[in-house]
Amino acid sequence: MSVRIKGIIKSSPAYGRGIKAGDILLSLNGKPVNDFLDYQFYAKEKSVTAEFQSGDKVKFTRIRKSEEEDLGLEFESFLMDEQHHCKNKCIFCFIDQLPSGMRKTLYFKDDDSRLSFLFGNYITLTNLTERDVERIIEMHISPVNISVHTMNKELRIKMMKNKRAGECLDIIGRLAENGIEINTQLVLCPGINDGEELRYSLSELGRLYPGVRSIAAVPVGVTKYREGLFEMPEYTAEAAGEVIDIISDFGDAFREKHGTRLAYAADEFYLKAGRKIPDGDYYESYSQIENGVGMWTSLKEEFLSALELSDYCGGEKRLSIATGVAAAPLMQELSQALMQKYPRITVSVYPIVNDFFGHSITVAGLITGGDLINQLKDKKLHGRLLIPSVMLRSEGDIFLDDISLEQTEDALGVSITPVSCDGQEFLNTILE
Repeated sequence: MSVRIKGIIKSSPAYGRGIKAGDILLSLNGKPVNDFLDYQFYAKEKSVTAEFQSGDKVKFTRIRKSEEEDLGLEFESFLMDEQHHCKNKCIFCFIDQLPSGMRKTLYFKDDDSRLSFLFGNYITLTNLTERDVERIIEMHISPVNISVHTMNKELRIKMMKNKRAGECLDIIGRLAENGIEINTQLVLCPGINDGEELRYSLSELGRLYPGVRSIAAVPVGVTKYREGLFEMPEYTAEAAGEVIDIISDFGDAFREKHGTRLAYAADEFYLKAGRKIPDGDYYESYSQIENGVGMWTSLKEEFLSALELSDYCGGEKRLSIATGVAAAPLMQELSQALMQKYPRITVSVYPIVNDFFGHSITVAGLITGGDLINQLKDKKLHGRLLIPSVMLRSEGDIFLDDISLEQTEDALGVSITPVSCDGQEFLNTILE
């Protein structure tokens, strides 16, 4: 496969070397270029010979650059070819539980190993060919994030409804043996891959340490749109507590032997079980914070530490915070600490119940603009309204239900400020 060049960045190493928009890039230093990873890997050399087709002619040009410089070629799409679609039919798939009528991009199930390396996406390995595995090893693409779910091959086939799902687990060992760092994820379903199956998965993944660098266990998300799908119960407090105990026992033993806990339960398990979330030392380097592991503790400790060192000399200030039901107690705790130190600041916290997806969905990242408007329109919102930035698409100020941030501001008559999950930034935003 070859890729079409969209443009050349001015003043880049490739600029002025005879390559033009519309030309087709065939190879770099004799290696065929199929996608962005090929381009990125083969263009690292200080001297690069580019083979390209211009009209009916195939031409070669040598480009000299530093190792840090990009060649300066632009392409039609970032990956240079189509994003790889997930071929699994997982019994717990969240996308299958979406209501109809949402924008098309939300229904796309990606399972692209390149996005794992570039953006931290999790992949199941079922899309990988032997050449893909060899390329990851050759290019030393690391880390790779893998959705494992279970190390029981037969159970994995049943859970993912893909006959390749079991055999693909062998790839994890191959990657680990070749020095590829791996972060793993277990989406746990009550009575299916927890209990003894969870103990087995932890044990098998632990054998692959230090190739496997972390294990995150997250509870299955169950929306109200599961009609016709596999019957999936929600985690009870007792069942969530059992998951925590299994992972804690494994982590204690593993840390005693290797100096790291390796495996962690997501914050949501602690909230479901009604248990205190551990302190920062427990999470070591917060290796799985993007998976909701230790996010509560990190935000709390960052905020309280920044608050202790802060100095607010302004006048009276009122603002509101809207978040998911799960995070609301933490926001109330931090707001109380803030108001105790600065009595001139008043903060109101509003937990938003997820009417759109169902009340069992409590995380802030799945709150829609419609739910915000409906539940806050009759509230007396003062000053600004702060919301977690995870409520919005990364590509723009749009909620999951396609309502824009501007539309929400107009409906509520208040300025809305999205804030990332960073305690220092959160406090700075309040004290601005």
